[in-house]
Amino acid sequence: MPRTTPPDPGPSRSPADPRRRLLLDLGAALLGGGLPVHDVEEELRRLGHALGAPDVRVAALTTGLFVALDGDEGTAFQPVGAALRFEQTAEVVDVVHGLRAGELDGHQALADLERIRRAPARWPAWVADLGAVPVGVGICLYLQPVAANVVVAAIGSFLVAGLTMLARHRPLLRPLLPVTAGFLVSVLVLLAAQASLLEGPLRTIVATLAILLPGSLLVTGLSEITAGAASAGTARLVSGSVQLALFLTGVAAGALATGAPASALANVQVPASGWWATCLGLALALAGVVINVNTPPPAIPWIVAVIAVTATVQVTVSSADGAAVGGLAGAVTAAAAATVAHWLPGGPSWQVAYLPAFWIVVPGSFGLLNTAQIQVGNGAHAVITAVSAVFGVSIGTLIGSVISRIPRPGAAVLRLR
Repeated sequence: MPRTTPPDPGPSRSPADPRRRLLLDLGAALLGGGLPVHDVEEELRRLGHALGAPDVRVAALTTGLFVALDGDEGTAFQPVGAALRFEQTAEVVDVVHGLRAGELDGHQALADLERIRRAPARWPAWVADLGAVPVGVGICLYLQPVAANVVVAAIGSFLVAGLTMLARHRPLLRPLLPVTAGFLVSVLVLLAAQASLLEGPLRTIVATLAILLPGSLLVTGLSEITAGAASAGTARLVSGSVQLALFLTGVAAGALATGAPASALANVQVPASGWWATCLGLALALAGVVINVNTPPPAIPWIVAVIAVTATVQVTVSSADGAAVGGLAGAVTAAAAATVAHWLPGGPSWQVAYLPAFWIVVPGSFGLLNTAQIQVGNGAHAVITAVSAVFGVSIGTLIGSVISRIPRPGAAVLRLR
């Protein structure tokens, strides 16, 4: 049988372009930091222009991303890997900005990424987990500013921190964290209510669980769907909805175990104690977030300023026009304030200033607060209220994403080779 000669493959292809490896690693790190996929894709396309690859093609998912420098090059895939801490995400964003400004070359950027991934946290994990305590107390001061409620919220927050530590050391128990935390916290609070130690237990339950609730996951998913990233957005939305359902299941089981009537989960708010309770609650919640996510110390004053402006606008608008409009106004204000902070001398990257404010704005706890009303009647109105609040923040987040792309006055972007 005659042997056939294989076709000439032509000139051998050059080794993989190191710029593609850089974009893959940066994109995986940004996704690992929790940034929306459409923002990651846009950031890599802009970085591709700066690196001399204007036709770069990027497709990001929640679990990884595909990158090709042009239509003729093969596409490479990079999984996301382990999630990054907040301060690691902040450093990755600084690397991206340094590349776009021409302050770093590709080799230095890759070395910095490796260093960032290996860097230890500023304090032990158990200290970060204890950040749940000031968060729970602070949100309770905002939702239900009564001494007894705040004390019970503090006790419940220590319980949440302990469960988080246990789940960290026993990964097999991690999927049970939402339902277990919901059950134990609701039992604690409802028993205290039955003993006439506190009023309005639902708001205390929500404040105690707030640090674990998937509010940011739901809002990010809706934002991605609205921006056209349907696959990633749907995945996040389903994941967040399942987590929220597990929390609600735990709360319902706690009510059943204590024999609490349906009226015990009514949305009852005691008279407000004044503006000082809101300010103190906000300060404590901010301190808890700073501890919980290992916030870089130089960024803390900027984050405090952005959150102060954001909270003022959100509370003012919400009291006049409702949670949906307040959430939208808060998200837009957070983005605008973070952008201005980034422009100022010595200011942090936009994401570093914006993300903590976004966590304060996101109505994850208020979504649970309204959804829980399904158990006590008027469920349709509760669901509409919760969904409208989440959509309000989602729209505000999209507007904020546009604001963040406004270049710093006088800034120039250098092209790298």
